[in-house]
Amino acid sequence: MQITKLSAESILPLTCSRSGTCCFGKAVLLNPWELMRLGREKKITAKVFRDLYCEFGGIQLRFDGAADKKGQKACSQYDESSGCSVHLGRPSACRLYPLGRQIQFEKATYMFEGEIFPCLTDCAEVLELPKLSVGDYLKGQAAAPFEKSQDHYLTVMQNIADIAFELLLDSGLAASGDTKTIGLWRILGIESPEMLAVRIGQEWMDCLMIPKINNTFENPEVFIQKHNDLLLIKAKEQFENIQTLQELHEAAVLMFAIALHLSRGLGADTRGISEHWIATAIQHGAKELEE
Repeated sequence: MQITKLSAESILPLTCSRSGTCCFGKAVLLNPWELMRLGREKKITAKVFRDLYCEFGGIQLRFDGAADKKGQKACSQYDESSGCSVHLGRPSACRLYPLGRQIQFEKATYMFEGEIFPCLTDCAEVLELPKLSVGDYLKGQAAAPFEKSQDHYLTVMQNIADIAFELLLDSGLAASGDTKTIGLWRILGIESPEMLAVRIGQEWMDCLMIPKINNTFENPEVFIQKHNDLLLIKAKEQFENIQTLQELHEAAVLMFAIALHLSRGLGADTRGISEHWIATAIQHGAKELEE
């Protein structure tokens, strides 16, 4: 798929016609802060929102509404008469659509798939509406705090992965000749989100997606820092008394799985990240069973 890269000054037909066509047949991914925001906008708890409207433990919105003419199911939050029922709490994927966003060397790049602007496929009427720069569109979508939440959760993802590295490399597990851990890490990198959520288990999935943090919804940086601290505290409490190599192996696999699951909710290249982390671990002494 060809990617068209953009600058903040790029001018595109970004004024939305509000036809709702983009609310069908998509994969809308969520980070935990966005999940909390959606629950609040729906006037229910994040847990109830997750259980009713999300897939894979909360990292993706469920699309199980009525189908459009193409047979694509509507987002669970789409109301045929009024549109998005959680519009003010909508996540970054919805605010940026049809744009994608990539972070590289701490710099954001925006893009869309293909040579033809995606909105023109189903919403040709946007050509009659005012065009906007990418920067002005993002301001109008109030995207900044949601982009920040994505960036901060990338740091959390790496912090969780670092725990997996410590459990493998600094505990004596890798030095013992263990090859099972890297073997399972490879499996996790290609495992379905459904299976990964099952492997992680309900207790850790709740800590990852619906942390008990109050009164910090408006500031993603504060919320995510508190969430990061909760995850690190839970890991320390659960793993500080580990005594056997098997327990170290299981803990390293669990934390690796959690980091990868969070990466998927952030829209990252989960398989690519997995391979990068595995290569890094091998460079630092981890072993893999030779075929």
